[in-house]
Amino acid sequence: MMKVLLLKDPKDGEAESDPYVKELGLHGLEATLIPVLSFEFVSLPSFSEKLSSPDIYGGLIFTSPRAVEAVKLCLDDHKCKEAWTSSLREKWNFKPVYVVGKATASLVKAIGITPHGEESGNAEKLAEYICTREKSGSSPLLFPCGALKREVLPKILKEKDISMESFTVYQTAQHPSIQKSLTNYFSQMGTPESVVFFSPSGVKFCLEHIRKLSGNQINQMKFAAIGPTTADAMIVEGIPVCCTAKNPTAQDLAMGLKKTLQQ
Repeated sequence: MMKVLLLKDPKDGEAESDPYVKELGLHGLEATLIPVLSFEFVSLPSFSEKLSSPDIYGGLIFTSPRAVEAVKLCLDDHKCKEAWTSSLREKWNFKPVYVVGKATASLVKAIGITPHGEESGNAEKLAEYICTREKSGSSPLLFPCGALKREVLPKILKEKDISMESFTVYQTAQHPSIQKSLTNYFSQMGTPESVVFFSPSGVKFCLEHIRKLSGNQINQMKFAAIGPTTADAMIVEGIPVCCTAKNPTAQDLAMGLKKTLQQ
């Protein structure tokens, strides 16, 4: 069985039940998952106030599951949850809520909101989609995001004079045990046939360790990306991208990898 190293956090906290591990297994690939990021939520009381004021915004933008998790954490507060159920949810539903990708869309649906633009797949395409639907000079779109957000989406919206308010709700840091996890993987499993990056931060935090651990064998490994944003980060670091998933789903990644590894 060909070995694939997935540099991502497990979905729902369980590595074995992660959809990427399962899907690659169905394609005859032995996938191992190593978490690369740790997250810390920040400024939630202020964010909660903004969620309580839908009248001053034209809508919401979510480009990561973590941003939706920040909403869920605000809803853990009894008073906020009551207000959400009785009126806020309905008010936000009257406005467009833009999302990147299916994972984020499903979390948005879980809090009772209808997502738009989930087929876009990355921030650039979502920005283009928003530009076709929003008028310049209208109320700002609230954009809860991470401290490391890329400027692609804000830049495109600004060029089209579409108002937007970014608000940092989480910070991203390197997972504390990443070096140890990677060292253990390479000593126990050897060099994998393929390594898949799931975020530009993953490239930043893992690449140096992988270069050291794989040595000369790095040239035999095939590197894959979950999407174009991550692929760009890999290219900047001089890593050849053998495969980019057509969409950020387990099925598309599995099909792309299978094809690449058979070449």
